[in-house]
Amino acid sequence: MTAVHNGGSAVVGALVSEGVDVVFGIPGTHSLELYRALACSTLRHVTTRSEQGAGYAADGYARATGRPGVCFVTSGPAVNNVAAPVGTAHADSVPLLVVAPGPPRGLEGADVGELHEMRDQRGHMAAVAERAVRVSCPGEAVAAVHESFAHWRTHRQRPHFLEVPLDVLSEAWNGEDTGPLTAPVHPGPDADDLVLATRRLAGAERPALLLGRGAVAAAEAVRALAELLQAPVVTTVNGKGVLSETHPLSVGASVRLEPAQRLLTAADVVLVVGTALSDAELWGWEPDLPGTVIRVDVEAGQLRKRLTPTIGLHGDAATVLRRLTRLLVADPAVVARPRSDGPARAQRTRQDCAAAAAPDAGPWAELNRALAAAVPPGTIVAGDSSQVTYYGTAHFWPVPEPARLLYPTVYATLGYGLPAAIGAKIGDPGRPVLALVGDGALMFSLAELATAVEQRLPLPVVVVNDHGYTEIRDGMYRAGIPPLAVDLHTPDFAAVGRAMGARGVQVRSVEDAVSAVLQALNADGPSVVEIDAGALAAATGGP
Repeated sequence: MTAVHNGGSAVVGALVSEGVDVVFGIPGTHSLELYRALACSTLRHVTTRSEQGAGYAADGYARATGRPGVCFVTSGPAVNNVAAPVGTAHADSVPLLVVAPGPPRGLEGADVGELHEMRDQRGHMAAVAERAVRVSCPGEAVAAVHESFAHWRTHRQRPHFLEVPLDVLSEAWNGEDTGPLTAPVHPGPDADDLVLATRRLAGAERPALLLGRGAVAAAEAVRALAELLQAPVVTTVNGKGVLSETHPLSVGASVRLEPAQRLLTAADVVLVVGTALSDAELWGWEPDLPGTVIRVDVEAGQLRKRLTPTIGLHGDAATVLRRLTRLLVADPAVVARPRSDGPARAQRTRQDCAAAAAPDAGPWAELNRALAAAVPPGTIVAGDSSQVTYYGTAHFWPVPEPARLLYPTVYATLGYGLPAAIGAKIGDPGRPVLALVGDGALMFSLAELATAVEQRLPLPVVVVNDHGYTEIRDGMYRAGIPPLAVDLHTPDFAAVGRAMGARGVQVRSVEDAVSAVLQALNADGPSVVEIDAGALAAATGGP
């Protein structure tokens, strides 16, 4: 195919120069010029079965690889469909770029019945994305792509939306793409604040660390500092695995649990890194820490939200933590000072957290423990807004490194798990990946099984079938509301999987589930492993 130099090829060329290797999406009448350019490029295109699936797959790709995920969608309804994944990525700080055609120049908001017409497509996406840009020429489209990638290298990583007018996509362009921008070096925190923070940490008798997703890229720096201070490490679910959950100082992703909250409240210095302390992570706890609070965040405005620090350090987590460690190591008193109770405090709290989480987890605890013990270390598990995830995987699947649980923590969408697992497996094909979700969640994205079949992904899709929206049913009971609209007819998921070209099995015990998952990891395509929740509860003695 002969390459055409126009706005569509300008966008694709800019993505290639930024190192993008895969685009998720669905072509449409208005996005043909993007796909003309894709066909002539080195980029791999993964066609999902809905734009929501494309967005969640790109999100899972980004979380698993640490590289921005990219989606191409057409205009109007497709943009509406991808809005939920964009909101998810915004809430959990995931770098996602969505590119879509828009109305031709001069027809914005014209209300003349154009195909896929919206009143204000860019404005609609501005409500859920961090940045939404409409460009007026191919050169601006190229610049917008590079600006997004440069922004993510030095700022909080959140989704961006690029609208390219239909006539701009087809407009001839022979301009020069000068390639990625050089991102400015972050100046880092105030030097005096850094010294003061070092002194507080050096003098701490009972230090502790609280880490969120903003610390994911700082795992080595976290480990070095935690070991130097012998400080227990608590994480949010988004920060799960920043310190290996097998490490003696790890308390785990347990900040919502009372034992972890007691440990943080009793600490004389708490270092809070890269977390918004959102209610979705804390589950109603209002942190009021009496000790010294040192907060580290790449976004200055985040430093004082929900918890005012004693000292705020504005900067990239890895850089700031390395500077703190260097200053502490340079102090002979710090190096010589024994702090032997950190692992003991962490172990006690970890045990207490497991006991506190067990009543809600029910049979999900044993299922998660067994699967985690059986699959290769470092396996990625993609969850969903399902009880098996937030009561089970979050607390009972220990991970050795960050980004091994993919979970829509704050936006709490349904339908995330399966497409996110697809994106993760495509982004990191050599690593085992599985989806572990509830039946209500899987029904939102069941069509993406066809995507996994088409891509020949050895992907176990484990669905715990309790025939309804159990969390909402439980909430109705607690509120004295007769259960309404929560008991659902569900299909034979294993049969649906087989009908779509996947393998499909039904199991009734943890042992059989583990065996089926291990077989699925070595299959030549996806497998649906359906577990009846009632049978699982009876087998494990759960409620």
